[in-house]
Amino acid sequence: MDSNTYLPDVSLRGKTADGCADGCIMAHTGDNRYEESPKRIKYDRQLRLWDDHGQYALEAAHVCLINASATGTEILKSLVLPGVGAFTILDGKIVTGDDAGSNFFLDKDSIGKSRAKVATEHLLELNPDVRGEFVDETLECILQAEPKFFSKFTSVIATNVKEPTLLKLAETLWEQDVPLLVCRSYGMIGYMRLQFSDRTIIESRPENEFHDLRLDGPFPALKKFADSIDLEKLTDQEHGHVPFVVILLKYLDSWKSRNDGQMPKNMKEKNLFKAEIAKGARKKDDEENFEEACRAVNRSITTTNVPSEVREILNNPLCDNLSSESKLFWILAKALKEFVDNEGQGCLPVRGVIPDMTSDTQSYIKLQNIYKAKADEDAHIVYARVQQLLSNLAKPPNFISEHEVKVFCKNAHCLRVLHGRSIKDEYNPEKSNVQSLIADLEHEDSDIIFYVLLRAVDKFHSEYCRYPGQTNDEVESDIVKLKNCVSSLMSEWGCSPIMKDDYVHEMCRFGAAELHSVAAFIGGCAAQEVIKLITGQYVPFNNTLTYYAVTQSTSVYYL
Repeated sequence: MDSNTYLPDVSLRGKTADGCADGCIMAHTGDNRYEESPKRIKYDRQLRLWDDHGQYALEAAHVCLINASATGTEILKSLVLPGVGAFTILDGKIVTGDDAGSNFFLDKDSIGKSRAKVATEHLLELNPDVRGEFVDETLECILQAEPKFFSKFTSVIATNVKEPTLLKLAETLWEQDVPLLVCRSYGMIGYMRLQFSDRTIIESRPENEFHDLRLDGPFPALKKFADSIDLEKLTDQEHGHVPFVVILLKYLDSWKSRNDGQMPKNMKEKNLFKAEIAKGARKKDDEENFEEACRAVNRSITTTNVPSEVREILNNPLCDNLSSESKLFWILAKALKEFVDNEGQGCLPVRGVIPDMTSDTQSYIKLQNIYKAKADEDAHIVYARVQQLLSNLAKPPNFISEHEVKVFCKNAHCLRVLHGRSIKDEYNPEKSNVQSLIADLEHEDSDIIFYVLLRAVDKFHSEYCRYPGQTNDEVESDIVKLKNCVSSLMSEWGCSPIMKDDYVHEMCRFGAAELHSVAAFIGGCAAQEVIKLITGQYVPFNNTLTYYAVTQSTSVYYL
């Protein structure tokens, strides 16, 4: 194996930054190296997305790209620029004219040279913080001679890999518990397939989440603060700066005293409640805090409970049946469940975050500190339970830090567990989700047709050792052959061929060409998914994604 290393290779041997192989990323404690540093300025925008500990995880990661195709180099470009720790390109091909025409990182002077070497050199120019190496060898040789080669990587990205080799690679990585992202640009079609075992996500960061204000059952410190404010005795200026949380609590007390202790439950009652609040404003058009209170009624006047997805996690056997082999996430989940069933009285720990609101600075800070103090108190209780669980499991007390517990509690409302499927099972008719695929095929304009077509061209390649339309003089005959491949594939799935002839003709006209515009789009999307896997933040798509450049549509399927 000819390996040429430009800079020392640092990897996590298939684990994330905290050593958590299940994708559970926790905040990196005690590391403030981004504060007041050039990196803070360089990576400012992305640090706002995934914070310091996300950046730390990214810089500790080592990804492998198989084949420096146009799509592959676009993916690495979008990982190198934000500062991935290291990358390795595995590619035994030399640069051709087709490569130079479609790949932004290759030109005519590269023709005849090692594709892995040239791409690595050019990618390293983008960011001096990144380490890179290349292996000028084919994937087939590596799988045969050194299958454990991939175990050191945080994730593996495969582009333009032929089906038999892909299946062998996917099986190898599934056994080694290394995430695999398969990417492909084929004419105007883009394709991504994400293979991973179950992934646990703490910081899923949902776009539209409700604030955890606990108005239905205010804790003692919050109630005491609200009771200390007498709206009737305030000056006009003070009245216009009371935090809307206090306003809602005041009016809720009045409402519940007249309605058997019940909060407004339906839209009619909430509208009446809003009217009461609006009536209490002294300056009808100039008290923004009362307007904020009215706007917050629908989202904030709700019963605090454990979301169904989180409840499923807490009831998962992996949570109840801990062992010395249990992963960090499930130990934390067990402690959280014990808190909910006891001190939490059916509720998750308080998050400790409040929204911006019209208020004087002193009142806002005091309210903020009240919620934060309650969040710290709840997290400390969970931490005590974590320590007891660690003792029971004969694990050291520092296996989980108190800071990690605080991060977990803050995000307890949006915990997620994704159940992945192997590509091997997807290609097995007895185990694949064929019924769902057939149901989608009943809609003639469903984008699932592009998945079928890509499977069909792979079948074509296995029979004719080339892709349809790669030679201009055989396009017409290839249309008939590809139709037969589509029919054969659908017959294996137990459904009748349902496809417009136009799609088959179009696939043959593509000639397996890799268009740079499609490669660039898929490259950006793929890099985003890899970053989600590395940082353990945000929720990656699960299973299969197709993109059709003609209509600019993307669709996700679980196959």
